[in-house]
Amino acid sequence: MALSLTKKSDAAAVTVPPWHPNIRNASILPDTKVVRTAFFVNGFAIVLTVSLAMYLGIQEWKLLEVDKQINYWQKRIDADTKESAQDVALYQLFKAQEAKTNEVDNFIHSRPVVSEMLLRLGAITPKKIAFDSLDFREGSVSIKATIKGAPDRAAGDASGYEKLIKNDKELGPLFSEVNLLSMVTNQTSGRLQIEILCLYKKGVRKA
Repeated sequence: MALSLTKKSDAAAVTVPPWHPNIRNASILPDTKVVRTAFFVNGFAIVLTVSLAMYLGIQEWKLLEVDKQINYWQKRIDADTKESAQDVALYQLFKAQEAKTNEVDNFIHSRPVVSEMLLRLGAITPKKIAFDSLDFREGSVSIKATIKGAPDRAAGDASGYEKLIKNDKELGPLFSEVNLLSMVTNQTSGRLQIEILCLYKKGVRKA
């Protein structure tokens, strides 16, 4: 006897439930992706690590180059500083020696020669005036002399002799002052005795 198809379909529909609960645990199921997620994570981590290592390496290399440059220039500075200090010391020594040389040169050329002064005094001194003494000191010349003639006229001669020395073209520039210090009448001879003090200008000394 043939079975009814309608009845079999109804029976199958009754035996298969219309739904069932999903009891799968996705965390323990195998990853069925073609490219797994862990590959990207590990690849990114590797790239990041390599990049960071390269960056740090480059920075370290730059620091080494900077240190080399600093050491190089520091050596140059130290060498130049030493040479500069030596040059400064030599320059200071040169200046000191130059100052001494100039001082000696000025001293030699500025001091008058005694013999020349004596000749010049003898040439400009009137015949009525006779030298008693000439005292050449470090900063001055003292002239002591006796004037012939009456004391009243001799006083004028003494004043004129003072001006003569002061205005002389050769002796005048040597002295800053020419002063008639004293006029005294000698009681024995009755003649006037005078003393004239000539002060050298600054820097001028007798030979």
